[in-house]
Amino acid sequence: MTTGFYTDERTFWHTTGMQALFLPVGGWVQPPSSVAGADTPDSKRRLLGLVQASGLIDRLDVRSARPVSEEEILRVHTPRYIDEFKDVSAAGGGDIGDFAPFGAGGYDIARISAGLARQAVDDVVSGAVDNAYALCRPAGHHCLADRSMGFCLLANIPIALEAARAAHGIGKVAVVDWDVHHGNGTQAIYYDRGDTLTISLHQENCFPPGYGGAEDRGTGSGEGCNLNIPLPPGTGDDGYRHAMDRIVLPALKAFDPDLIVIASGLDAGAADPMARMLAHSETFRAMTASMRAIADEVCGGRLVVVHEGGYSEAVVPFLGLAIVEELSGHRTEVEDPTLGVLIPQQPGPEMTAFVRSRIDDLAKALR
Repeated sequence: MTTGFYTDERTFWHTTGMQALFLPVGGWVQPPSSVAGADTPDSKRRLLGLVQASGLIDRLDVRSARPVSEEEILRVHTPRYIDEFKDVSAAGGGDIGDFAPFGAGGYDIARISAGLARQAVDDVVSGAVDNAYALCRPAGHHCLADRSMGFCLLANIPIALEAARAAHGIGKVAVVDWDVHHGNGTQAIYYDRGDTLTISLHQENCFPPGYGGAEDRGTGSGEGCNLNIPLPPGTGDDGYRHAMDRIVLPALKAFDPDLIVIASGLDAGAADPMARMLAHSETFRAMTASMRAIADEVCGGRLVVVHEGGYSEAVVPFLGLAIVEELSGHRTEVEDPTLGVLIPQQPGPEMTAFVRSRIDDLAKALR
């Protein structure tokens, strides 16, 4: 089995400017010691570093990609948004959306990030590799057709999917988003289409602020092809596994896609500054194993993982390594040193029962 691993040094050079977490510095927001905000390159670079230091890199087919073309971008985004994005990027950067700042050259780097996702999908669909991990930055799952949002500047996964449809005629695709924040951009782009199943597991009311979305199921030919699984803060390992078993895997089996893509944010990990979900590396290992198994069952193993959020420099590398290990079928000698701290923080019996009950009720409502 061959796992493609897609990365480009230039994606680590993307900057969101001067921020404190996600707030622009100024007024009453004092500059922190590091003014790069939450979305720094460090967590992603450290993930790549751990993949290299562990020796796992030698088991992967490491690739890069050309930037996406404007033609590929315009299959998803409006010309007005892209023209504004290019102009602001050339002028030194700014924020033309909601919580999505970028520096000089942001447009060009976003094209590279989307290119990694596009190439990963293309290579899996064409059979060049069996499955793939695209280490994209900036992320894409919040980006709408006509504006940026939540650190996301281009809709990486939709751009990749529409390129694959144009090149290979691929039909049904399922996108499973386990980023801790709702995948609102992907949802909006495919909300009225029946050829793409979008599933989002996310912390309820986190981002976009106040959104859960369990009642939003799609419209027109896309009715029933959008599933939201809002989870309470503190859901933990058991809750994520239960949601996968009760809702995600049955939905994928029923939809019977030709390809599965995971929008893999790692901000559901405990210690992440942007959420409170208490997942850990074994959570992501187990979810990846489940996704590999269902991909083997329904679509010949065609599975692509596209990196989204994740902001804890200490924890993210171990979460990502677990996913890539599971994709490749090779376990390294790395032992996650954070588990000794994070596992004792898992929810107690009462919280676990509450979360399971919430998921079971949602599973019944979604039938």
